[in-house]
Amino acid sequence: MTVTTIPTSTTASAAPSASLRTSTVEVARRTVRKFVRTPQLVVVGTIQGAMFLLIFRYVFGGAIDVGGVPYVDFLVPGFVVTSVLFAGTGAAAGVAEDLEGGVYDRLRSLPIPRAAVLSGRALADTGLLTWNLAFTTAVGFAVGFRLHGSIVEGLAAFGLCVLFGFAFTWLFVFIGLVAGNAQAAQGMSLMVFPLTFVSSAYVPVDSMPGWLQPIAEHQPITVDAVRSLCLGEPVGGSLVGALLWSVALVAVFAPLAVARFRRS
Repeated sequence: MTVTTIPTSTTASAAPSASLRTSTVEVARRTVRKFVRTPQLVVVGTIQGAMFLLIFRYVFGGAIDVGGVPYVDFLVPGFVVTSVLFAGTGAAAGVAEDLEGGVYDRLRSLPIPRAAVLSGRALADTGLLTWNLAFTTAVGFAVGFRLHGSIVEGLAAFGLCVLFGFAFTWLFVFIGLVAGNAQAAQGMSLMVFPLTFVSSAYVPVDSMPGWLQPIAEHQPITVDAVRSLCLGEPVGGSLVGALLWSVALVAVFAPLAVARFRRS
């Protein structure tokens, strides 16, 4: 386990001498080095996403009719969006592990902004998430997914997934801080997973019971914007909704996580 030390001539009780940006980058580098030295953290998450995509593609795909487009083209955008939750479980467990192991106590003793410890972690986990999303997208193309829109729209859809993943990372960072240990963090993270199924990720919303459709249409797992960009369809208000949810998640859980970190 590696802790990055930022050189300083001040004492631990002095005011922070390193900027938020510099401190965030250094903490992110420390977390990335941990990923590199523990490759199973990267490999397991990558393989897990590909495995579930293959299951949905070949086991359930033949039984689901979405009408108008092949199911693989309907599935892959939704699956890539929901992949941020699979990666988030590891983020929550990692935060809880660092907290329990005393890593954050050592970082807290340094004259750096407290928010940098968590923003660095969120930045590193977003980098790992981006790799997982890229690999999952490549698997999607390998099993038959094709863009109906332009390359620019496809890149915009991928960028929206990364932004959405960064926003959800703050939720999982907060879960890791309140859980106390890695096992509890993983268990608490699973409470978010029902959102992946009560959405338009895997089946059309109009196939759900009438009372469930409003919930599926107005919850944080906003798949419609990404799917519309991939299918070359008008995005409309779905893009605004996706951006608003991303901003709301960061606005709510980033301050909560920093406040929890200060008290812990």
